[in-house]
Amino acid sequence: MNTEDRFINIEIKLAYAEDMVDSLNQRIHEQQQQIDKLEQLCASLAQHVRNLAQNNGGGQLPHERPPHY
Repeated sequence: MNTEDRFINIEIKLAYAEDMVDSLNQRIHEQQQQIDKLEQLCASLAQHVRNLAQNNGGGQLPHERPPHY
C-alpha cells in the first residue's frame, strides 16, 4: 500500500467519522427537545396537582378506592 492509498483510506475514514458526528449531534438535539417538552409537561402536571389539592381544602387530594376494589 503506497502513501496515496493510505491518504485516501484516511480521508474515507474521516468522512465517515464526520458523518457520524453530525448524526450524533442531530440526535442529541432531538433528545434535548424531547427532554424540554417532558420537563414542561411535568411542571404542568405538578401545578395541576397543586391546584387540585388547594381546591379540595386542607391541601389533601380526594381519597379514592384502590383499583382492585
